[in-house]
Amino acid sequence: MSWKGHLQLRYRHDGERTTAHDRHEGPLRVLQRLYPEGPEICHHVLVHPPGGIVGGDTLHIDADLQGGSHALITTPGATRFYKSAGAEAEQSLVAKLAPGSRLEWLPLETIAYRGCKARNRMRFELAPGAEMIGWDVLALGLPAASEAFDDAQAAHGSFTQEIELPGVWLERGTVAASDSLLLDSPLGWDGKRVMATMWFATGAPLTAARREALLDAARTALPPDATAGVVHGCTSPHAELVVVRALAPRVEPAMVQLGAIWRAWRRLAWDLDAPLPRIWRM
Repeated sequence: MSWKGHLQLRYRHDGERTTAHDRHEGPLRVLQRLYPEGPEICHHVLVHPPGGIVGGDTLHIDADLQGGSHALITTPGATRFYKSAGAEAEQSLVAKLAPGSRLEWLPLETIAYRGCKARNRMRFELAPGAEMIGWDVLALGLPAASEAFDDAQAAHGSFTQEIELPGVWLERGTVAASDSLLLDSPLGWDGKRVMATMWFATGAPLTAARREALLDAARTALPPDATAGVVHGCTSPHAELVVVRALAPRVEPAMVQLGAIWRAWRRLAWDLDAPLPRIWRM
């Protein structure tokens, strides 16, 4: 039996408060709505009670942020795509940001188990004046448990990732378990099995000074060398976007580096502190 889940999230700025309303169908819902920073920023914790996504499952999230609202969306644990018997599993997100809204899309890692057939799609539509910080961390297999994504039992496995800011940035790529050149080449994953992508995006061009400040803040937050085996880079491929990419042997060191950048960008761009969501410490 496959699961079909749909979650609608609506955020509205009401006085000094971001109010949130949600509606769900199937096994995808809001676990908690929190205001640890005060009423202006809504922290939403999303949960998928079955605990994993398997072949044939389809989960979709719609997020709509009205002008002036600010939402931080995260998860209490990893998103897990399990081995498939043949059908593809899919998770998708469409977020629409009105002028003056802010979104922080900060889920914990996605784990692609050996033998999975999966697709993860994200689309962010930012109006002029809207801004966001987002990240995505993809871990292939469970190396600590000696369950490699690309071992002999997983030759049919694949994971497709899509990140889109229409007209600004489009990432689309498939990692196949049988593609040893991509996974092990220095021009690909270089033998590592965790890829982290992080971005700061706006709905209108950043000034040159602000783009450089965001780049400098990310580079300053990152260690100067391959600490804990993490290699990284930061660039601005478009006037509305700054991107950080990292490859790592494990999830934890990559997340530490993303957290440092998140704190730096939050302070620089929005003059906000960055208290860690409580759910990450549970």
